[in-house]
Amino acid sequence: MRPGTLWITADPEVDGLVNTDPLALLIGMLLDQQIAIELAFRGPHRIQERMGVPLDAATIAAWSSEDFAALCALKPAIHRFPAVMAGRIQDLCSHITDEYAGRPERIWQRRRSADTVAANLRAVPGYGDEKVRIFLAILAKRFSIRPDGWEAAAAPFSDELPRSVADMGSAEDRLAVRAWKKAQNAAGKAKDD
Repeated sequence: MRPGTLWITADPEVDGLVNTDPLALLIGMLLDQQIAIELAFRGPHRIQERMGVPLDAATIAAWSSEDFAALCALKPAIHRFPAVMAGRIQDLCSHITDEYAGRPERIWQRRRSADTVAANLRAVPGYGDEKVRIFLAILAKRFSIRPDGWEAAAAPFSDELPRSVADMGSAEDRLAVRAWKKAQNAAGKAKDD
């Protein structure tokens, strides 16, 4: 994976991991629900630090579920629901191990069609329609991975509005996303409106 330009946590080491490690990126996106974006994308770094080895899908999938849940629950926990998310991370890693020989970037590498990449992402445990569309936008906007038709497949997250993590390439971008989301909430609108 080419290094990306995500700027989420303001910690170069944490952001560097999700910008260079496809598994960290997938896990961070998985964790991005019901918690702040910054906390979600810190999760992969915390897991890696606690494991004491680089992130590896087969290694995570092979851990006992109880031990991995305990690792994820250590303070500060990786999520407000650490045991549930630990199980989802292990399911994601099992899928990556089984379907892609432990190489998560194969989900999008050499894919000429955004529909194919989207179908691959939808098959990832924990990835629903919105997460898939945002992830396609991340690949295109932050990593210059633009399979044919990505704009339509990622819509509305492919537009120029600061809707999601896909639009966070700098400190200013991060503030713009926060301001846009706050305005959407005040207007009673969702981020895909």
